[in-house]
Amino acid sequence: MSLWPRALSLRLALLFALVGVLLLGAIGFYLYQSLEREIAWRDDQALLGRLERMRTLLDDSASIEALRQRPQLYANMLGNRDSLLWIVSDSGQVLIEINPAALAVPQLPRGPAVQLRDALAAEPARLAWLHVEHEGRGLTLIAGKLLAERSQMLAAYRLKLWLALAAGAVLAFLLGWLVSLRGLRPVRELAARAQAIDVQHLHLRLDEVQQVSELRRLSAALNQMLTRLEEGFAQLSRFSEDLAHEMRTPLSNLMGHTQQTLRHPRSVEDYQNLLASNQEEYERLARMIDSMLFLARTEQPQASVNREAVDLHGLVEQLCEYFEGMAEERELQLVNRAEGTLQADPGLLRRALANLLANALRHAAPGSPVSIASQLCDGRLEVGVHNLGEPIAAEHLPRLFERFYRCDPSRAQPGDSGGLGLAIVRSIMQLHGGSVRVESDAHGTRLMLLFPLGRP
Repeated sequence: MSLWPRALSLRLALLFALVGVLLLGAIGFYLYQSLEREIAWRDDQALLGRLERMRTLLDDSASIEALRQRPQLYANMLGNRDSLLWIVSDSGQVLIEINPAALAVPQLPRGPAVQLRDALAAEPARLAWLHVEHEGRGLTLIAGKLLAERSQMLAAYRLKLWLALAAGAVLAFLLGWLVSLRGLRPVRELAARAQAIDVQHLHLRLDEVQQVSELRRLSAALNQMLTRLEEGFAQLSRFSEDLAHEMRTPLSNLMGHTQQTLRHPRSVEDYQNLLASNQEEYERLARMIDSMLFLARTEQPQASVNREAVDLHGLVEQLCEYFEGMAEERELQLVNRAEGTLQADPGLLRRALANLLANALRHAAPGSPVSIASQLCDGRLEVGVHNLGEPIAAEHLPRLFERFYRCDPSRAQPGDSGGLGLAIVRSIMQLHGGSVRVESDAHGTRLMLLFPLGRP
């Protein structure tokens, strides 16, 4: 279960708040570090300045005793209770001490130059020291500053940063929510318009949102989808009508012949003729149902093909032998010009070519050749069936592969596919990732199967 809210506006508001926290946090961290370094640098410079002033006082004074008798010279110089000062002899004797926190005299290493470090004591402090020679003896000048005030100031500054960060996060969330609500208003309007479109109003389209380029592309894509859905529903409606028409004809024939025969007593021969006539209608219905079941199976999302290497010339030669009787009846000549090897399902490819051959033989001019040829073109293998005959009108070509579509329904012939043969061919090609194409003119009609090459 996701922790993110389902509302896109709340998600955007949370992202605004997160970005605001990260940005303000980074700025606050940078400012805090800069302030801390600046304060530390200023304190170090103050400590070094005090060491130099104490060294100057030693050079200007006759002795340490004179400085001890006039403590206002350096006490006023220190100026606050956070400052520390020691003058220690080489023997460890403390000659001058200003130590409001009562810290122990630190043990520090000697060196020729000024040194700085933090002292770890009851109260944290910053120390600077310098070893000098005065009146023939060595002295160590130690200047320090207690860090309690600095820590308190930095703690107060951190608290203000945290409060500012929290306030900034809340403000970024609220402003982000308002901005996202206003920015997503076109999306809600688009959703409201889309909600008004149902099966009865597929002709409606979404108005493109001109102000927002992303939503303009989305509305255009949705309009294209609605166009496809409208075409699909229209095709489904036509399919239902065509199916009812195609099944009504044989059923009407069966019912009419049977009723006519049963009205009066008939001879055995009449009943035999009736059964033979009914058998033809039953076969027509069976072929139609088988074709519809085949189309339904091939259009399932999980439908797949078993690809094998198929010898085109050999497969077409088998089909030519199968249709040889039908060709001789119409004085047609089958010409096999197919060659090469194709990765395809042998059974499906045989059925597609058989449907094309049967269609060509039914519509070819008597005494003309029907040829099957293959060629490579633009990275595809084209397998085409060509026949001579009356050209197909241009308005029929786009719908030639639709179910139950016939250019001339009144010229349906016995044994035909019921208007499903070419639809089966298109489904088979879609399973193979290919397509179908038809060309028809005064030089004949050519139905082509286009197989993409290089497909596994």
